[in-house]
Amino acid sequence: GGGGSAKKVFVGNLPYSATWKDLKDHMRTVGDVAHCDILPEHGTPCGSKGCGVVEYWTAKDAKRAIKEMTETELNGRTIWVREYHDY
Repeated sequence: GGGGSAKKVFVGNLPYSATWKDLKDHMRTVGDVAHCDILPEHGTPCGSKGCGVVEYWTAKDAKRAIKEMTETELNGRTIWVREYHDY
């Protein structure tokens, strides 16, 4: 398996204030985003874990995001992007 995960990237160090829409707008500078999620964490001020998963329509765009979007700034925080793995 694992065919679907090549199109997904894991984004970390997100500002807690960031919404899935902020993340999508930021990440679509390198390609069309199919789906975007902020991982929830109950009990935190904004209900966010500070990380998210972005799915692109193509694996090529996902690779590009890993290369070009890591160490970019979202709402004043430097984020990182890596390959997503279904554990």
